[in-house]
Amino acid sequence: MESKYGQRPVIFYTNGYEIWIWDDAQNYPPRKIYGFYSKDSLEYLLFQRRQKKELNTLEASEKILKDRRFYQIEAVRAVSERFSDSHRKALIVHATGTGKTRVAIAIVELLIRAGWAKRVLFLCDRKELRKQAKNAFSDFLSEPIRIVNSRIEKNPSERIFLATYPAIKPIYQSFDVGFFDLIIADESHRSIYNVYSDIFAYFDCLQIGLTATPKEHITSNTFRIFNCENGVPTAFYGLEEAVRDGYLNPYEVFEHTTEFLREGIRLDVLTPEQIQELEDQGEDPANYDYSSEEIDKFIYNRDTNRAIIRNLMENGLRDESGQTLGKTIIFARNHIHAVLLMKLFDEMYPQYGGKFCQVIDNYDPRAEQLIDDFKGQGHNDELTIAISVDMLDTGIDIPEILNLDFAKPIKSPVKFQQMIGRGTRLCENLFGPGEHKRVFRIFDHWGNFERFDSDYTPAEPSRKVSLMEQVFESRLILAETALEKQHTVAFDLAIDLLHADIKALTNLPSIQVRDHWRTIQTFSDKAALN
Repeated sequence: MESKYGQRPVIFYTNGYEIWIWDDAQNYPPRKIYGFYSKDSLEYLLFQRRQKKELNTLEASEKILKDRRFYQIEAVRAVSERFSDSHRKALIVHATGTGKTRVAIAIVELLIRAGWAKRVLFLCDRKELRKQAKNAFSDFLSEPIRIVNSRIEKNPSERIFLATYPAIKPIYQSFDVGFFDLIIADESHRSIYNVYSDIFAYFDCLQIGLTATPKEHITSNTFRIFNCENGVPTAFYGLEEAVRDGYLNPYEVFEHTTEFLREGIRLDVLTPEQIQELEDQGEDPANYDYSSEEIDKFIYNRDTNRAIIRNLMENGLRDESGQTLGKTIIFARNHIHAVLLMKLFDEMYPQYGGKFCQVIDNYDPRAEQLIDDFKGQGHNDELTIAISVDMLDTGIDIPEILNLDFAKPIKSPVKFQQMIGRGTRLCENLFGPGEHKRVFRIFDHWGNFERFDSDYTPAEPSRKVSLMEQVFESRLILAETALEKQHTVAFDLAIDLLHADIKALTNLPSIQVRDHWRTIQTFSDKAALN
């Protein structure tokens, strides 16, 4: 056929049960597939033979990798070399917050420019992560973007397809096996092993996995899925390296458990094997612990949850004024626990008017709007504490986060690392010009660091003096100095200001005010203050 028509055909062969493709003109060995290419996909395969460029002759876009971070450039180069050597899969292991999506976009742009890809599928876990990906792709690529949902519409001009795993699963076989030239699996440590593995087997294309926490288990091995040796990804850049090089922030841990919670920790008896089996099925192990009913007795105890909230409010890292808690995620066990925490917060700190602390989970149809509020992109810019039930545990990018509060036991070491990653991102000028975020604080109430035997730096709670407290202390100093100098006018002025400050407190029905009510009442009397 090649002699007769001047074009070597793409070879398909079958025994009636299995189908194989052999594109020897592009130097690929035979590989098993699950259907035949459409005419359109075959035409693009032939176009690639004639037009695609050598990847090692091209550099990553400086517009996309504008910071020119060495590990991002190296990741693009490593994937290019792997694909040039006729491998069809690659795995990028970069710490959370180091810009995996940016690297993926740079690779997509390079492959499109080189003629290696026309249509790209980017897969992620949830709608919020899909929204983040869409914003990132739109910032750097002019290619048409399509959000994949249950309706099957194919537009020849569309190049970038963004989908959640649940959205693509029911419809993926409506596309031919060669429809996509590249699939990128974001956070590929999760349920791609069993629940969604068919998607990766079905499409005959280049595939890239992105993760911060790969697995090496026999039944769910991230390295094996992307044809890498155990422990040897295509590109690697870990948390320790990123902190050392100044691309991520370190964390400090404030461990705080009551005797009540310590008793609950002893009930944590799900074995590592059981945890692994549940994760392989795409399930949350915490929902299947046979001791969960007893643990819930500890989880839902109101006094315990008040202690958790008070600990956060008294010892959490604060914003630039020192007056208000910084952005915080509290990880709750489930919706009931999250609502309990929010109600207790509103009871303890009613002065915030119910806008400061909100539950963000799948039960609330406003969840995406609340996430925008939490990011500072919505209508409620007062939202500072987000109580998360899974929605903010992984993937969410909010650099301003200063505190993470583990108000539940975590079973999965992979998920634990992902949750920690919510606070690692850099944030310049967070505390004013030139005053950058340098560290974030983790509150561990359930011995999670002990469970996973993780090394960490203990937090040294040094309370930051707020702006209001500084003003109050300055007025005290003014009164003392005026008294020493026998300056009656200055002394009376200081007493008037101090008295006004103390009287203002009597209108605040907060826990801290109630704790000091006797003192406040005593000095609300101006004569006693004088």
